[in-house]
Amino acid sequence: MDLKPKRGGFARPFGCGWFIREFLSGQGPNGSPRIDPSTGAPQADIFYHYKHSLINAIALDRATRQEERDARREKRAIDPERIEKLVERHLKNLPYKSTGARFHSFIAYASNLQRLGWIEFTGREERSAFQDHHPPGPPRRYFRLTEAGKAAPDSAWRNPRRALYGDQ
Repeated sequence: MDLKPKRGGFARPFGCGWFIREFLSGQGPNGSPRIDPSTGAPQADIFYHYKHSLINAIALDRATRQEERDARREKRAIDPERIEKLVERHLKNLPYKSTGARFHSFIAYASNLQRLGWIEFTGREERSAFQDHHPPGPPRRYFRLTEAGKAAPDSAWRNPRRALYGDQ
């Protein structure tokens, strides 16, 4: 199985589609909270947990690589406690926008998942904090994973646009 994408490269430690599927199925991927799959979650919450999971994974990866280099250079064993300290330092220094995921792109991605019938609006809405001001903002709409989304293959979840439109 070829792991490297044909175009681009490894931009993220895990994909957006994989995270959405795992999050909405109640698995709590990469340290995110577990939700009730029947209730679902608002897109803003899914994006928030996706972004923070990316940041945590990147910090852990950088800390592990740094500790491996340092241990190799100093000819000593890898110290897991040092990795934890390095992760904390990387988390403090890693800007929120450095992961590249943007909310608008996330909404477009989720829209493709809706068109495919893999996620659906549950009918539940909440007022957002933005709505307390004038003009009123959009409500927080809850989405859940559908049976079609659960049955969709990993390859389709990796590239829902290709699943939606085919090779172009």
